[in-house]
Amino acid sequence: MTLSNLSYMKKMLFGLLVLICFAFSKANSKLEIYNYGQNGMELVAHSKKGVIIVSTFNSKMTIRQDIAKKLYDLYLANKLVNNKKITVLGCDAEVTGKCVIRKKNSLTAIDFFYEEVNWYSGLKEVYKKIL
Repeated sequence: MTLSNLSYMKKMLFGLLVLICFAFSKANSKLEIYNYGQNGMELVAHSKKGVIIVSTFNSKMTIRQDIAKKLYDLYLANKLVNNKKITVLGCDAEVTGKCVIRKKNSLTAIDFFYEEVNWYSGLKEVYKKIL
């Protein structure tokens, strides 16, 4: 084998590796629409501000507790705004939804409505209500 043939073989091998990387990249992410979900109180906590209840709606069963804890942490850090769409970074997914905060005396209710779940595996799920 000559030096030019060896160089050509290296370029071909490199090109093949790049092609394989693109074939298995996240470009194959899927979009799914779901119309079911879990609704309920996920977290009840006592703080110096009073009782805080975190409820989730249209949530995915496997991540609802994690997202509720993250919402509670965001509330304690004063990073939640009423009637605003936010993205919460969980352990398994990023969840985008609308946050509604209601206060009455020493009771605070945080309602989070899932709209979109971006799983770190590449799957994207969007909630659509059935009429």
